[in-house]
Amino acid sequence: MAGNAGRRGAVRRGKKGPSVGSGGQRRKALEGRGPTPKAADRPSHPANDRKISAEKAVEKAERDAKSLAGMRKGRAGGPPRGDARPGSRPTRPGMQRRRAGTGSEYVAGRNSVLEALLAGVPATALYLQDGLASDTRVRDAVRAASDKGMSVLPVNKGDLDRLTDGAVHQGVALQIPAYDYAHPDDLLQGRKRTDVVVVALDGVTDTRNLGAVIRSAAAFGASGVVVPSRRSAGMTAGAWKSSAGAAVRVPVARAANLARALQAYKEAGLMVVGLDAEGDVELPELDVAGTGVCLVVGSEGDGLSRLVRDLCDTVVSIPMSGATESLNAGVAAGIVLYAVAQQR
Repeated sequence: MAGNAGRRGAVRRGKKGPSVGSGGQRRKALEGRGPTPKAADRPSHPANDRKISAEKAVEKAERDAKSLAGMRKGRAGGPPRGDARPGSRPTRPGMQRRRAGTGSEYVAGRNSVLEALLAGVPATALYLQDGLASDTRVRDAVRAASDKGMSVLPVNKGDLDRLTDGAVHQGVALQIPAYDYAHPDDLLQGRKRTDVVVVALDGVTDTRNLGAVIRSAAAFGASGVVVPSRRSAGMTAGAWKSSAGAAVRVPVARAANLARALQAYKEAGLMVVGLDAEGDVELPELDVAGTGVCLVVGSEGDGLSRLVRDLCDTVVSIPMSGATESLNAGVAAGIVLYAVAQQR
């Protein structure tokens, strides 16, 4: 054959069939492999490594919380101690707080996280959203967390939304362990009965008021604060922030039955003093010199409950002038604690 006739595939054979070529491979390549996966879903991408690390950290924190709760429950055993009376059981030296919750909670938002870190809230980890555009608050929060030796963990937005229960987190969240409450008896340990000053809250549900009471208790040398286990504010992140770090120095006890705890304090030699706008005695006339005191503060709206009021040895009121009808629990407790400290 002349010319190119000798080239393979140049001459059409009698039988019709495909010519020599790519065999359709190029056509298949042009079909593509679908949309490009996100960086966090690509096994070889650094974002995927960060995602896996954050998921493992979250799982570990949840396992640790459940494990610790189980250990506490196993050690406690027997009936609850919330209603025990002073002297009815031995108290171990140095016993401070007992875990009442089982999981962690989270402070969400850049301002809230930074304020909590600066206030000394005992956090365990700082979570930052992947690709977060940092500002001064974020940088200060990371610096504060690093100074405390705290873990700073990257996490994707979906996981951060789940951790904060859908709150507006602005890409930042702070993990806080469940608070370990003291037993009401523990507030009597290590002090003479005449030096004990305890603040009990009856129906106070605002965590900011609880934090303010703790702050006043620390300022005036109180032994601790008692809250009921139901229908009452607890030691949440909001209470920690409001206490401005004072919760580190002042123990908070939780009573299963506040009335029984007050009765136990009376039998231990404390004078139970209720605080109510319609009290029998005005604050300047209150005499608590030379005796231990349990100050009971009611809610701003309802005041003291009937049963708690009946248990009080005396009920005092704060004399006020002007149009102000009542003070919130935090302010009222601070005023009375100051008056008690002056008599000491």
